[in-house]
Amino acid sequence: MSSALRLSDVAVTGDTGRRLLRVPSLDVTPGTSLGIRGPSGAGKSTLLFAVAGLLSRVSGGVFWAETDICAMTAEQRAAFRARHMGLIFQDFLLFEELSALDNATLPAQFAPKSGRAQIRAAAQDHLTALGLHDLDRPVASFSGGERQRVAIARALANDPGILLADEPTASLHRDAADRLIDDLVASQAAARRTLIAVSHDPALLDRMDRVLTVTDGQITDDSGA
Repeated sequence: MSSALRLSDVAVTGDTGRRLLRVPSLDVTPGTSLGIRGPSGAGKSTLLFAVAGLLSRVSGGVFWAETDICAMTAEQRAAFRARHMGLIFQDFLLFEELSALDNATLPAQFAPKSGRAQIRAAAQDHLTALGLHDLDRPVASFSGGERQRVAIARALANDPGILLADEPTASLHRDAADRLIDDLVASQAAARRTLIAVSHDPALLDRMDRVLTVTDGQITDDSGA
């Protein structure tokens, strides 16, 4: 089940004290697909990392349902991500020497023993649904599009209500990017997940329910709200 997202008086500062992002308020209903666009260095990824609980210098409130992740310790935020979020990054973050199946089932290593078999089975189902069948082959021999599909299967393995993606199509050629977009949108719609994706790709942004534009650390446009 996806959760509503609410930001209240959120500000992110860098190591030198410079303000990187300021969001007075933002509300995202559960099950929404939200795109974030803007020029390089504008604060898009900073916003994504803030709602993921990956940053420490965040003031204000970042609420997933009634849970304020800004009030948590780093360890508590990590546990929250493991339970509720799937993360997809531009550089895949796969273990090259491991197979597609071993990479996709990594979330099971951090789950309670009682839930590990279910996560492994779900990861295998997602790999197959994404068109990957040679699951025992090391991902070092996979194409960029295939690797990103493995990363998606890993992100979906624990059936998260929240899916966060940072430039997921940036490393892919057009055909592979379009297939990935179809996969992301289909998985989000089927499970009514909340999907938040940072992207420069118009083809991905056009498929989102709502698109934010971030400029100089602020939301300057909100299309489809």
